[in-house]
Amino acid sequence: MPNYFSPEKETASREQIRAWQDAGLRDCVRRVYDNVPYYRKKMEEAGVAPEDIGGLEDLHKLPFLTKDDLREAYPYGLMARPLTDCVRIQSTSGTTGRRVVAFYTQHDVDLWDECCARAIVAAGGTPDDVVHVSYGYGLFTGGPGLNGGSHKLGSLTLPMSSGNTDRQIQFMTDLGSTILCCTPSYAAYLAESINERGLRDKIHLKAGIFGAEAWTEEMRRDIENALGIKAYDIYGLTEISGPGVAFECSEQSGMHINEDYFIAEVIDPKTGEVLPEGEKGELVFTSFAKEAFPLLRYRTKDICILSRERCSCGRTFVKMTKPLGRSDDMLIVKGVNVFPSQIETVLLNHGYAANYQIIVDRQKNSDSIEVRVEMTPEMFSDELSKITAREKELVAALKSMLGIYANVRLVEPKSIVRSEGKAVRVIDKRNLYQG
Repeated sequence: MPNYFSPEKETASREQIRAWQDAGLRDCVRRVYDNVPYYRKKMEEAGVAPEDIGGLEDLHKLPFLTKDDLREAYPYGLMARPLTDCVRIQSTSGTTGRRVVAFYTQHDVDLWDECCARAIVAAGGTPDDVVHVSYGYGLFTGGPGLNGGSHKLGSLTLPMSSGNTDRQIQFMTDLGSTILCCTPSYAAYLAESINERGLRDKIHLKAGIFGAEAWTEEMRRDIENALGIKAYDIYGLTEISGPGVAFECSEQSGMHINEDYFIAEVIDPKTGEVLPEGEKGELVFTSFAKEAFPLLRYRTKDICILSRERCSCGRTFVKMTKPLGRSDDMLIVKGVNVFPSQIETVLLNHGYAANYQIIVDRQKNSDSIEVRVEMTPEMFSDELSKITAREKELVAALKSMLGIYANVRLVEPKSIVRSEGKAVRVIDKRNLYQG
């Protein structure tokens, strides 16, 4: 039997979920007010006291928290429990400014492990599976999160970490890995390497759990076809706990949010107004169940849509769409909003692999955008006239999708550096010209 606890909570009634969240919110607000001076000051500036928060209907009264707050309070300013109660620290992979650091009590680690175990079960995992974890370990939450979830479920766990692709494939074949956990870009690279070596029939994978970067439905289909698996999305942030905040089920139509531990809202990113279910906006989380590092109304900058429509898998937790972009890394080119996922969709629909880069530049006060994409070996052997025609075809397709002109340059296979972690898709050179 699985040894992760409370799986029955995933099919609780909406009334029961609301009761958990109301009680958890009241408790969390009181804890942070009493124990975190930084929070207390923000709440007092907003004119709200713990007794003003009776439940979800009062959530909008609380001030938002942002990554700037976490950096300002670095390292210990947002802790709600003494450091002696903490057993774990994780950090973001960001390299600008102060890093975001999160702390965990043993209770927090247990809940995080449970969330990741739920994700593995939703992908068809059982204690009989061999879970191959190729996310990075260390301060990055990907490896430790899925590693803990696999242990909680009772599966055999391969803590591979990222890199050393030859060893990855050897262990996959020798030990019979059945569930692969990594970034989608690294999954695509592994698939490419496996097929180049002619080892597809030696691989026993049945599912993949891929997260930590944005990926499209087209990329999902490519990975599924290349590896003969079903590919599932997983969502999380270091600030909230790590991967496992939300995960896909067999329906693959959005990710269930673990509402017994997290409260999700969608707001207008410009006004902060809470939007009705079904409208697109910025995702905001309250991690009310965390002991060491609970966050109230944390703005993720991820754009998505929430839905409580009945799911065929039987889970009753609210679902979020894949992030549809970010409110802070959206490209504005010639006054037009551009998301890298739009460009990826065009490329994959035209038969190209997910190996591309987007270069944005500014010359003489005019923005330009260039998309460099690798050809397949078959395309690369074509005559120059055919390659030029392909470039023109992509230019037209991108113009139709984006509404602006983007130059396209087809490059030879494997000329764009592969990523074993988060893929670097965008190079914005306009920053070089800012005074």
